[in-house]
This record gives sequence, structure tokens and C-alpha cells, in this order.
Amino acid sequence: MKGMTWTPDEEHDKKVNQYLEQINHAPYEVIFALIFGAFCFFTFIVLLGNF
Repeated sequence: MKGMTWTPDEEHDKKVNQYLEQINHAPYEVIFALIFGAFCFFTFIVLLGNF
């Protein structure tokens, strides 16, 4: 069985932190585009309903 003693690995920790900083962000552009698209679609439906 492998030993359970943890030893810090600075190089690996740096790589993991860089990866998380690069990848772990909310997709704000996609969220904004979906909300904007839904708003435009809703406005279009309302305008068609009035005529």
C-alpha cells in the first residue's frame, strides 16, 4: 500500500493554480448573449402579437 504522507510539490501546485486561473471563469459573454437573445425574441413576439 502506498504511504499516506503528504509532501508539498511547489511546481505542481503552480501548474494547477495557473490552469484553474485560466479555465475557472464564468462565461459572462454567453450568459449576456442568451439574455439579450431572449429579450429580443420576447420583444419580437410581443410586436407580432399587437398586429
